[in-house]
Amino acid sequence: MTYLDYSATTPIDEEVLETFIKSSKYIGNPNSLHKLGQEAKELIDASTKQIAEILNVNHEEIIYTSGASEANNLALKGIENYSRGNHIITTDLEHSSITAPLSYLSEKGYDVDIVPLKNGMVDLDKLKEMITDKTILVSIGAVNSETGIRQPIEEIGKLLKEYPKVIFHADITQAVGKVKIDLTDVDMASFAAHKFFGIKGIGALIKKENIKLTPLIHGGKSTTVYRSGTPTTQLIASMAKALRLAYQNIDKDIKHIEKLNTKVKESLKNYENVYINSTENSIPHILNISIIGVKPETMLHALEEDEIYISTQSACSTAGTSKAVMAITEDTEKASSSIRISISRKTTEKEIDTFLKSFDKKYKQLVWRK
Repeated sequence: MTYLDYSATTPIDEEVLETFIKSSKYIGNPNSLHKLGQEAKELIDASTKQIAEILNVNHEEIIYTSGASEANNLALKGIENYSRGNHIITTDLEHSSITAPLSYLSEKGYDVDIVPLKNGMVDLDKLKEMITDKTILVSIGAVNSETGIRQPIEEIGKLLKEYPKVIFHADITQAVGKVKIDLTDVDMASFAAHKFFGIKGIGALIKKENIKLTPLIHGGKSTTVYRSGTPTTQLIASMAKALRLAYQNIDKDIKHIEKLNTKVKESLKNYENVYINSTENSIPHILNISIIGVKPETMLHALEEDEIYISTQSACSTAGTSKAVMAITEDTEKASSSIRISISRKTTEKEIDTFLKSFDKKYKQLVWRK
């Protein structure tokens, strides 16, 4: 099997699973006052501090959620009661867990605007022009899940500091564990453990202390007042372990992934009907291409016959045409024929060779059949 769909989800690292199993001995409810509860709480506190140190944030700013989708919904819907304005700015590159809550807010009377892009990057001058005295939120993802384009969230954050009434939220799901990010000037940031070899069902929203949110889930204090429910001790401990493993050799890992990405791109350039949609601003972990004349799902299932697994759009997408590719290329044909190859630190050169050999065979079968 050759798995090249790491941006959709990752397998659980054995060390992470081991941490989950070991922490299962902490059977108490962390909210309980007795010894067993306090032991579990101590493990959560230690894990939270570890996550905070890795991401360079304060441990009090971490709100645990079931994943990035919940974290995004909490960040966006949580500002609903802000009375000082109703204007929100975002991009055409956002995940469905951003666009759906924003559609909800739009129906509730919020004014949602899309900032223009330059070669897939946010036009900072246009962003500045769009900010009004009614703007309360800017939500821009750090890395697009389909094309890998990385936005300059550090620069955007500095720009927005000039507007203290504007909250800056970044979905950092596709960045955490893959690249180094600076959250100094980001007010809220969402991510999920299963994108960096953690277990599904745990994620977090980082929320700076001065930001006030209305919880999505009420029912009393848990690890914070912003998300009620019994804290998931084992999942939290395992996420801390996954994050530590993701960053311990990150520079070496990026070089390895860059090498594999380059090998794939150089090979695919030899095919007349193949166009590379990822740009120089894309992280090497994600490579988006279009195969003109071949439906994405057709190539996906053709490669699947050789036990090679890629994806078409984001796993959570319901659209037939890639909105992200359309925003970058402005080409309907490319946007309706794109596939995503996603690589990780665990991808081997042998796996890439296997993919390229199979791709060559399937390409010739599918394109020449036309």
